[in-house]
Amino acid sequence: MADVWTLSEYSEHGMKDVSLELLGRGRALADSLGVSLAAVVLGHGIDETALQSLIEHGADVVYVADDPCLADFTCESYAKVLVPLIKEHKPQVMIAAATTTGRTLMPYVAVQVHAGLTADCTELAIEPGTGNLLQTRPAIGGNIMATIKSPDHRPQMATIRPRSTKKPMRDGSRVGTIVHIPPSPSWKNACVEVLGLRSLEGQNASIEEAEIVVSGGKGLKKRDNFTLVEDLAKALGGEVGASRDAVDRGWAAYPHQVGLSGKTISPRLYVAVGISGAIQHLAGIKTAKCIVAINHDEHANILDLADFALVGDLFTILPEIQKRLEARRQA
Repeated sequence: MADVWTLSEYSEHGMKDVSLELLGRGRALADSLGVSLAAVVLGHGIDETALQSLIEHGADVVYVADDPCLADFTCESYAKVLVPLIKEHKPQVMIAAATTTGRTLMPYVAVQVHAGLTADCTELAIEPGTGNLLQTRPAIGGNIMATIKSPDHRPQMATIRPRSTKKPMRDGSRVGTIVHIPPSPSWKNACVEVLGLRSLEGQNASIEEAEIVVSGGKGLKKRDNFTLVEDLAKALGGEVGASRDAVDRGWAAYPHQVGLSGKTISPRLYVAVGISGAIQHLAGIKTAKCIVAINHDEHANILDLADFALVGDLFTILPEIQKRLEARRQA
């Protein structure tokens, strides 16, 4: 019977946390179908300990493609590994994280294997009796949740929002199989040469992976005031986000944009400063564990979603928060 597959992401810093989150989703699906769970890892210099961690977190099989041409992600090279692998083993379900890699690679692969794909899902389940994958995601600006099926084609493919579920517990007693895929000259992308990678200025880590995000909106009134958000994010050890209004005004770069037209995030703490709460923005933060809204308008939409609301002048509130944080550090 066809397996459930997850696409794991590996970097020079090791296996990304989102890969372990996916195993939790995949394990539940595989158990519902009564099949095995496989993880696929592509990259270069992949550590065997990282591969074993995939088994310890739920994988039964790990397929590994390790080659210098896979060191940096390019869609064409990764697809040249993944497409033949799918055609050979014919998994029933394949899921990936809704990261830059997942959102780029999965549609490209889905076209080549003639499969359906649902992007940015928040929930996955197996339909009793049919084995169809029920793929739930926000629709119509986040006003409703739509459940989508792909009954006629396999594999059923979906990308999942990062941090929409917890990592499974590690079980050091689990055993599994690691399958190394022989390298092929066809993997090399003759059309693209990666010259190097550099971090975006002012963004140390992706806001999709951040535990704490502080975002600013048009309530800050001008770019100079956006430093209040940047300072608070630094004080909390978090990353800087922004509403679409703030990005459109040039106060922050697009990679900081939070919402359906930017990044969907699920941090442990989300602080919204001067953000009214457009539907598209709210849809991008719904899975945050704790939302704190700072706004002068007691009727702002974001207050309905917030766990804690500070209603008042943000230019008074933010300096007071900073002062109290500093006092705690010195205590």
